Amino acid sequence: MKPKREYVCNNCGTTQSKWAGQCVGCEGWNTLEEVVVSSVQSTSPRFRAYSGQRSQVTPLADVVQEKQIRMTSGIMELDRVLGGGIVPGSVVLIGGDPGIGKSTLLLQSLGKISNLPELSPLYVSGEESASQIALRAKRLQLNADGLRVLTETDVDRIIEAVTQQRARLLVVDSIQTMYCAESQSAPGSVAQVRESAARLVRFAKSSNIAVYLVGHVTKDGALAGPRVLEHMVDAVLYFEGDQAGRYRVIRAFKNRFGAVNELGVFAMSDQGLREVTNPSAILLARHDEAVPGSVVLVSREGTRPLLVEVQALVDESSLGNPRRVTVGLDHNRLSMLLAVLHRHGGVSTAGCDVFANIVGGVRISETGADLAVICAVISSLRNQPLSRDLAIFGEIGLAGEIRPVLNGQERLREAEKQGFKCAIIPSANAPKAAVGDLQIVPVTRLVEVMDALRDQLS
Repeated sequence: MKPKREYVCNNCGTTQSKWAGQCVGCEGWNTLEEVVVSSVQSTSPRFRAYSGQRSQVTPLADVVQEKQIRMTSGIMELDRVLGGGIVPGSVVLIGGDPGIGKSTLLLQSLGKISNLPELSPLYVSGEESASQIALRAKRLQLNADGLRVLTETDVDRIIEAVTQQRARLLVVDSIQTMYCAESQSAPGSVAQVRESAARLVRFAKSSNIAVYLVGHVTKDGALAGPRVLEHMVDAVLYFEGDQAGRYRVIRAFKNRFGAVNELGVFAMSDQGLREVTNPSAILLARHDEAVPGSVVLVSREGTRPLLVEVQALVDESSLGNPRRVTVGLDHNRLSMLLAVLHRHGGVSTAGCDVFANIVGGVRISETGADLAVICAVISSLRNQPLSRDLAIFGEIGLAGEIRPVLNGQERLREAEKQGFKCAIIPSANAPKAAVGDLQIVPVTRLVEVMDALRDQLS
């Protein structure tokens, strides 16, 4: 029987019967790959339900809600990002650049919980040998007495080993190296990644075993493989940071069992990753003296406030089209803020290059950073530093109004805790009671911000 061939988009996973230059799903060019579809019957285990039984229609009110019991990962910062710990039967996908520390983080986590009988973890590697893993564990000074390792790439053999070892926690490093014998595609292809992940997800749900999947990323920073991979798993975590730098950040972009955009901070050392329990104190590079273009932003990531330094550099441009460069911020947002500053603040940067940066490798996506970015740009443009005891947060609208942000009280308390003496904030976030010795400067319009900055010049 002639095998059936299909063309699968390696970006969105859309299947087409014929090859085309452009995918009809995501409209991407040259993303279709040819795969061979094996002729299997619908009774194959790959098509069975999670429970192995036929599902029945049930009223939602009659569904019995089981108590959600979480297991610790051994690392508090990882537990925070996961929403409080590992949920049995969940599948977590961890992505990041090569060498960023994904395998190190998971190996450290398993080393701390390897002696717990209720977990009995198993580390499966398709990229490294057992001796390499043992050498890394020795370098990290981990307790490897109860840590079990398997070097395998066949998904069926991995499932068989987990069943025999009665493991309750499985780490697969990485999903791009796994393959299923039923699929005739090469390991790492769209079909193999999709089928291997689907098989492991089905096994995790039916056996109530927690699974970590390590995923590669493309040069654009997205997870390699079909887009459907992110939809199949319960949580998607990204491990970020500059490899030349010391700090690493793990962030949740999807979590069915907790909040998204939660943040965990680690410091890389010669003995692996170390937790940073107070990231505000670490990320704030407090200068010996005030410098132009430096402002402290009180942001909020997940369930905790975070103080970071926002830096801006405004310099005369020799180009016909001045540059707008951002690191850790949205590029389009900066262009919009500069237009608002010109229209409602009377400050023009038309002939200047503007560079904005978040210190420490942290990426800020919330609009509460608008006010801090504007203040840093004004400070750099005028070459006048602001007070080192000043903290700022707030959103700026297109009409020049200062809009409130969420959790203003917690942000102010964190700023006061870190020793700041003054805060410029939206009027709607002004507290009714005093926050320690912190001086509150509420503002409503961008013009009021300009006046408040004159009083904060060092």
